Formats: sequence, C-alpha cells, structure tokens
Amino acid sequence: MHRTTRFLSVCATLLLTITTRADAPATSPSDNYWPNPKLFEALAKQKKKVTWNYREENVPPYTLPDPLLCRDGTRITTREQWESKGRPETLELFRTYVYGRSPAPGQVSSEVTETDPKAMDGKATLKRIKITTTIDGKSFSFPTALLTPNGAAGKVPAFILINNRPLGSADPSRKQKDGFWPAEDIIGRGYATAVFMTNDVDPDSKDESLRPRGVRGVWPAGSGKPGEDSWATIAAWAWAASRVLDYLQTDPAIDGSHVAVIGHSRGGKTALWAGTQDQRFALVCSNCSGCGGAALSRRIFGETVAAINKSFPYWFCGNFHKFDDRENELPVDQHQLLALIAPRPLYVVSAEADFWADQRGEFLSLAHAAPVYALYGLPGFKPDEMPPLETPVSRGHVAYHMHRGIHNLTPYDWARYMDFADRVWGRPSRR
Repeated sequence: MHRTTRFLSVCATLLLTITTRADAPATSPSDNYWPNPKLFEALAKQKKKVTWNYREENVPPYTLPDPLLCRDGTRITTREQWESKGRPETLELFRTYVYGRSPAPGQVSSEVTETDPKAMDGKATLKRIKITTTIDGKSFSFPTALLTPNGAAGKVPAFILINNRPLGSADPSRKQKDGFWPAEDIIGRGYATAVFMTNDVDPDSKDESLRPRGVRGVWPAGSGKPGEDSWATIAAWAWAASRVLDYLQTDPAIDGSHVAVIGHSRGGKTALWAGTQDQRFALVCSNCSGCGGAALSRRIFGETVAAINKSFPYWFCGNFHKFDDRENELPVDQHQLLALIAPRPLYVVSAEADFWADQRGEFLSLAHAAPVYALYGLPGFKPDEMPPLETPVSRGHVAYHMHRGIHNLTPYDWARYMDFADRVWGRPSRR
C-alpha cells in the first residue's frame, strides 16, 4: 500500500503526558499540546490492523548520541571545533550508515526550453529548464520549472519544492491547482518557486527493472560501495535538488543566496538530506518527514527502521538495513541530522493525525539539535516545549508547528514557512 494511502486510512494521533529525554527514562512533560481524543479512539478501534506502537507509554527507554561528543571522546565546545571536526564526522556517519554517498556534482549545464512571461494572468514568468550533469563522460538530464514574480524590484528569494506526488499536485502550467503547491500564494508573497518531480530523477519504486530510467541507472553506486554505502533514492533526489540550486544561482531573477528547500513525507526526508549536505541552502523545511527524516529512530514509535526498509528498501543505503529492529545500535540519530543544518534556519512541521511519522519524535529531534545551534549563539527548544496544535513557534533559527488534519503539505504550512522566511531573511522587496 502506498504510504500516503496508508496514512489516510489509519492516521490518528495521541500525544499523551509522557516524553523521553535523551539522558533519562520517560517523564511527564509540561507540553502545551493536547490531542483530540477522538483521533486516538479511531485508531484504537483498528487493533487488528494497527500493530505498530502509537502509545507514548510504550516508547522504550533510550539514550541519544550526544551531538557534541566525537567518536574519539573529544567534546565540541566551539563552532570552530564543530565545523572542523564534529560536523564532518557526523556527516560521514550519515553517509555511511543511512543515506549513502552521492557522486560529485560533475559538470552542470542548463537549457531554458520554454519561457512564458505572462503566466498566472501576467503575475509571473514561467521557465522550464532542462538540467544536465556530466561525470566521467556519462550524462543525466531532468526537467525543472521555475515561476518568478513579475515586477519585482530586484532579485528575489526562492523555494524549491521536491515534488513526490503526481504532476497535478504541483503543476507549473497552473492548469491544475492544489494546496500542496500554492504557487499563486508564493508569488503573491514576492517569492519565486521552483519544482521538480522525484520520479524524473529516480523512480520511486522497489522494481529494480525501472532503475535504469533514473540517475542511479547512470551512476549506480554514486561514490560508495554497492550494498553498503552506495547512494539510494533519497540521496538521488537530494542530489537533484542541489542541481536545481546550481541553476537558480545563475538565473538573473533569483537571489541565489536565499534559496529554501522544502519537501513533504519522503520529500521531507530528502529536503533534510539535501540541506545537510549542501550548505548553500539558506533555509530547510521538513514537512511530516517521519522515520529517516526528522523523527527520532530510537523512539520505536510509528514507522520504524525495519518497517521503512521493508516497504521502501531502495530509499536508504544497504548499511541502514543492518539496523532493522536495532535502532539503539545506530551510531547516529535524527537530531544529529537536524544539527548538521546549524546555524542555518530550519523549520519542522508535523500533522495532528500523523502518528506514523511520530509528531513528538519530530519535535524532540529539533529540541535535541539545540546544543549545536547554541554554539552559534542561537537559542533552541527544550524537550518539554512542544506547542499546541496550530500554534507556530520560532526561536532563533529554528521553528515548529503541527497542522490540523492528516499527513499533508497545506497552504497553512506554506504560509508559515514564508512567515518564517520573512523573519529570518527579511520580506522580499517588490514594487
């Protein structure tokens, strides 16, 4: 069953009065969020179908890796130490054990194949671009589209959407409109927005016969070893997001120093990995990214490492599969992934009925990334500060909210992402 369909059929939520700290057994937090009990009741009625853990009291005790402690015992106390030792070491652990190793950027070229200066009833310009990468004599191309606001006073910041849904969810022609990508709202706020389809880069399928159609058909192992740390589909999509950024930094309408990457669900996992590896992304937005995204693996809540690897064996590198049902043996957890984005702005979003993605685990991951943000003098959240439903909170360069409803990317989320960008970047200038 497709992951989105599964969410729609069994999603419900219950965030009880227990959380688990990195250094202590489960305790009662002073969170301000209280779930709608009807959602829990609906899930409880599906006992025969729902075998995964959705109860906080069943979260096992766990200890998170200290993001400031290196493997040789060195404790990071300054941003300089983090950048020279802590960050590179942590990044290598994720490449080795979770996402795999992508190939080098290679030689990147782009071709604008279509331009419509009167898109959106004259409010925007639409460009369709073919991006080509060449490495060691082999090439791969994929399409992307860009909408820029007309009449802007200067270069504008941009959001790149990693679209893991059908074309109608993010149609650049605007013949079909969907709240998943409210392009009119984005343009109206003075931002440009680019979008690419994940299936144009690497097929979202466990059918390996389809693999030659994508970028991993050209460079199957990336820069890793097959079956171990060779790149997988999440890494391929993240690599493509960076290639779109390559183009945006050459487009005269775009402020290439202020480009955000955003994704939902598997796209949210991808956005985090793209923003982690490519520090040119000036803002990272993770929407309902769950296991392998923002949610802590060690909580064994909702989707687990074993469950995700069974359903989507092609998303993560071979080494990640060694930790099925062995999350506590992973040398990293997802709070360290979020910490790798520091000091850049980071926004994590959950959904009220999205137990499968572990809403509390997503917030706790953001909270436990705080020590690295603190190295830059930036405040973060404490584990017991999870906010009420639809109450966006931001502190320094981190932000969080939980939207009402199911596993989805909504206009409400987009509005909050742009509010945050307005705050950390300044509002886009426009006539």
